[in-house]
Amino acid sequence: MPTVLRVGPYRFFFYAGDRDESQHVHVERDDSIAKFWLDPIRLQSSGGFSRTEIARIQRLVTEHCSRLVEAWNVYFYG
Repeated sequence: MPTVLRVGPYRFFFYAGDRDESQHVHVERDDSIAKFWLDPIRLQSSGGFSRTEIARIQRLVTEHCSRLVEAWNVYFYG
């Protein structure tokens, strides 16, 4: 589970088995987790985050999207 970005309390990462899915990123803080598709950016699932926090995380995903996509491509396709 490579960590590709840390912003404040959030860790952005992929699972090694994610390769066969569309590009996405998992985000966790403590016991809360969310999954965002990257193209287009949208929430796929979440657990433990408030709506306000999900909105904050979505802004971070948007802000760092090109970096996240690049990290996906490097990790899964070398």
